[in-house]
Amino acid sequence: LPINKVFVNYVCDHVYLGLSPFFTSLSTLPCHVQVTELYCSVCECAVCEDCVAGGHGEHPNVPLSQALAQHRSALQERLGTVQNRLPQISDALTFVKEILQQLTNQRASIEEDIQSSFEDLHKQLDVRKSVLLMELEVTYGLKQKVLQAQVESLLRGQGEMTASCSQTEEALGEEACAANLQAERDLGERLGELASYGLPCQPEENDQLDLLMETDGLRKSIHNLGTIVTTSAVASQSEAMGAGLEQCVVGHPASVTIVTRDKAGGACKSGNAILSAEVFTPDGSIVDGEIVDHKNGTYEFVYIVPKEGDFSLALRLYDQHIKGSPFKLTVTRVSETEVERRGKSPGQKKKGSKRTSSALGTPRRKTQNPIEDDLIFRIGTKGRNKGEFTNLQGVAASSTGRILIADSNNQCVQIFSNEGEFKSRFGVRGRSPGQLQRPTGVAVHPSGDIIIADYDNKWVSIFSCEGKFKAKLGSGRLMGPKGVSVDQNGHVIVVDNKACTVFIFQPTGKLITKFGSRGNGDKQFAGPHFAAVNNNNEIIVTDFHNHSVKVFTPEGELVLKFGSNGEGNGQFNAPTGVAVDVNGNIIVADWGNSRIQVFDGSGSFLSYINTSADPLYGPQGLALTSDGHVVVADSGNHCFKVYRYLQ
Repeated sequence: LPINKVFVNYVCDHVYLGLSPFFTSLSTLPCHVQVTELYCSVCECAVCEDCVAGGHGEHPNVPLSQALAQHRSALQERLGTVQNRLPQISDALTFVKEILQQLTNQRASIEEDIQSSFEDLHKQLDVRKSVLLMELEVTYGLKQKVLQAQVESLLRGQGEMTASCSQTEEALGEEACAANLQAERDLGERLGELASYGLPCQPEENDQLDLLMETDGLRKSIHNLGTIVTTSAVASQSEAMGAGLEQCVVGHPASVTIVTRDKAGGACKSGNAILSAEVFTPDGSIVDGEIVDHKNGTYEFVYIVPKEGDFSLALRLYDQHIKGSPFKLTVTRVSETEVERRGKSPGQKKKGSKRTSSALGTPRRKTQNPIEDDLIFRIGTKGRNKGEFTNLQGVAASSTGRILIADSNNQCVQIFSNEGEFKSRFGVRGRSPGQLQRPTGVAVHPSGDIIIADYDNKWVSIFSCEGKFKAKLGSGRLMGPKGVSVDQNGHVIVVDNKACTVFIFQPTGKLITKFGSRGNGDKQFAGPHFAAVNNNNEIIVTDFHNHSVKVFTPEGELVLKFGSNGEGNGQFNAPTGVAVDVNGNIIVADWGNSRIQVFDGSGSFLSYINTSADPLYGPQGLALTSDGHVVVADSGNHCFKVYRYLQ
């Protein structure tokens, strides 16, 4: 039957085709029956001609078949809309399940870390317990041995005296006669000897055995040990603001503020969210920037674009774009900035000039006295106590007469006077801000702050001169920081051994610039180690696997390169520590050759520091003390040594 002749759902008061369960008698049937062929658009129902002539006369109507087709079309469209959402929902379901699984995995991983950390602590406590018990037994044994020997000596003397006295008393009890004269004379001589016999009557040891257990600090540390870090921030609600979202100027820093929010749109009040930011250039490359966590739910992304054009700025929270990301970014050039651009670095003009040599004795003097050694003193042995080291790495010297040692495997920094007197140490092992996992580089800022490169934590920590944690920088950017230094502007120079890159930061953590990549080219590195800064504010970097030393401008332009692989004068077998004296001469620790070489500012070999009497074994960090001596970390011998240099 045609669709307009069977069971029409839209009926008027006059027409109804088909019986309904609600109609229970003929009296409930409509008064007349006609086929509905029209549709009232106002009342949204099917009508017959009588209806049109009646109450629906003023209403517009269309053929019922057309209305039904339109309704079917609308229904089909809504069905398609819902069906089209199903893949989206399926993808969302998969993604949320993945997040849930990652959350579960992360929980298991952290639980394992907690178990492992506390098991390690238990082991360390057990080891320390065993050591203390062993020390107790050894100390007791030594003291007991002395006292026991004294007891035995006194007992022997007492026995001899008692026996002699008894014999003499027996002799005196008898009548005096010539026959006993010789025996009595012998007894007299024996008593004379015993009277002057030197017995240890004063105690040769004491009974002191005390135990000092400073547990208050340990208990407090245990009470605060470990923190579960998280945030409720979601990308769909988080947003960004600031001029850096839309435009910036070539070569000038631009910043964007990111505000993280939870699923209800409420502002998050804590930091530590995982954010990533990238500026994509027209050619597809990526401009790096620095993300600063303000620890209050807001973050700042600071970046510098090197050329003009149209770019894309992508801001992701937990790998998902935040609101509005990616943003369209326009980079323009300001003509005035050209005036500010400098010419060649002063170091370029000096490249061929030879600077004044240091007051270091020449090799000729050493030839005249080949067994002479420049060593003044050495400090340290292998261990974990004050003045003991395990794989010491970086070295720094302050203007206040202090020597700082990055004690890598002991997770601390130890501080000594220029004369080698132990002053203090600080550092707690861990992977949280303020803790040290593998300190490899150390430097002193002009402000007095101590800057430490933490290789395993992949960041640089800043402590006060008293060892109190202040801040960290480079987190999320550095891959394996090895050495640190400070330039004349107070900027922090970080040598990233893994990334083969040199980073320059402000002490606030803002990235100024970076240069270098992996390779053997002039502007490339292969496992760079340490850096120093000369009077021209040029950066001197030891390129470990390329067996060379390279000098750069603060902008990363190569000024000078010297050295090759070998054992001859001016050659290296993996250079490590480096320092510069007041005359611009460069002192380099030659790790593989276990020696220290001295060069002038143009890279020409000058001399060695004589270390023959107490040979080095894999020297690492190197610095010049405030009183003009060279201090080097003799890593293989677990000590540091101070040598004569400037007289």
